[in-house]
Amino acid sequence: MNQTGTTPAPAPGPTSGPTPGAAPGPLAGVKVVELGQLIAGPFAAKTLADFGAEVIKIEPPASGKGPGGDPLRQWRLLHDGTSVWWQVQSRGKQSVVLDLREEADRAVVRRLIDEADVLIENFKPGTLEGWGLAYESLSATNPGLVMLRISGYGQTGPYRDRPGFGVVAEAMGGLRHLTAEPGRVPVRVGVSIGDTLAALHGVIGVLMALHHRAKTITEDAPKGRGQVIDVALYEAVFNCMESLLPEYSAFGAVREPAGSALPGIAPSNAYACRDGHVLVAGNGDSIFRRLMTAIGRDDLGTDPQLSGNAGRVARVAEIDAAIGEWTLPRTVSEVLDALNTAQVPAGRIYTAKDIAEDPHYRARGMIEHIVTRDGLALDVPGVVPKLSLTPGHIGAPAPALGEHTESVTKALRK
Repeated sequence: MNQTGTTPAPAPGPTSGPTPGAAPGPLAGVKVVELGQLIAGPFAAKTLADFGAEVIKIEPPASGKGPGGDPLRQWRLLHDGTSVWWQVQSRGKQSVVLDLREEADRAVVRRLIDEADVLIENFKPGTLEGWGLAYESLSATNPGLVMLRISGYGQTGPYRDRPGFGVVAEAMGGLRHLTAEPGRVPVRVGVSIGDTLAALHGVIGVLMALHHRAKTITEDAPKGRGQVIDVALYEAVFNCMESLLPEYSAFGAVREPAGSALPGIAPSNAYACRDGHVLVAGNGDSIFRRLMTAIGRDDLGTDPQLSGNAGRVARVAEIDAAIGEWTLPRTVSEVLDALNTAQVPAGRIYTAKDIAEDPHYRARGMIEHIVTRDGLALDVPGVVPKLSLTPGHIGAPAPALGEHTESVTKALRK
């Protein structure tokens, strides 16, 4: 194995993944052309592929500037020159190599888009227009085309031409400011959460646009009317920021970093144990009373001043201290056993090892076992969400660069 780091062998467990003869997903028959790269656009396309959409991923050829393909192929830990992240992000897709800087290749892409239901791109605004692939031009020959455009700042506005990555969007959307201990430099979440949130908003947009298209089918428009979905990375983050803006609007209050606590909601925090930390969410009124009984502090649980959230917030330091005094001499397992028995939401802080060994993950099908095209056995995240009648499933392994160029382009000639 040729890797930039060492990883343990996959934990034993039920083998799943591509299921021979699996029922078609709910998006079977939906054809997607993916022009994006790295994270946001490809994650959206991967999600559609998990539920049966046919996804044709367009990748650049190798050149003197690099090996070609989506740069994600080379990100983080590699096996035989390819990232294992790639195996998750591009599962169920077909890879077609075309150079969008060349007119002949753009003509091929246009023919693919003419047959597509969905086009996904996450280039800088104006890039597709510069290649002659503007939506107005594409929809003239494919009026039912749904186009998902993901960019840092959106297709309009004074910042539209700025380069935008997820980490910048997380800061502009308000998230980065809050991910810190008070008085310390904010840290990033640790994953590309801005890109992923944008991708999921994009998927929602695609599904709504397809639903609308189905309602606009007429004799003159046999596929219905398509439309453009404009997703900005920062807006996807901002959409998840809860009461951040209205609190400022109403009270002039700027929410500040609070570490592991959740300001204005109590008790909800991380508490030290003898061998680690636990997260405890005792902020429901009845949950709080059960929590106080579990830690031997019925005096707090029955205190009328603490019967509602407002009263608990006013005395949160006292409550946190009481919980911390109880957790500190105990192990994480002892704390969780006691709180689970008391029906108080609590949990340990999981590492990748914890996830791989957790029986609930496997029982829910959230750890799937696959074998890549070059023979590497991998545990990968399962499919979300769970549908009762038309569940998604992992399709073919992630493709080699240009693996489907000939078959896809040959089909166009028919």
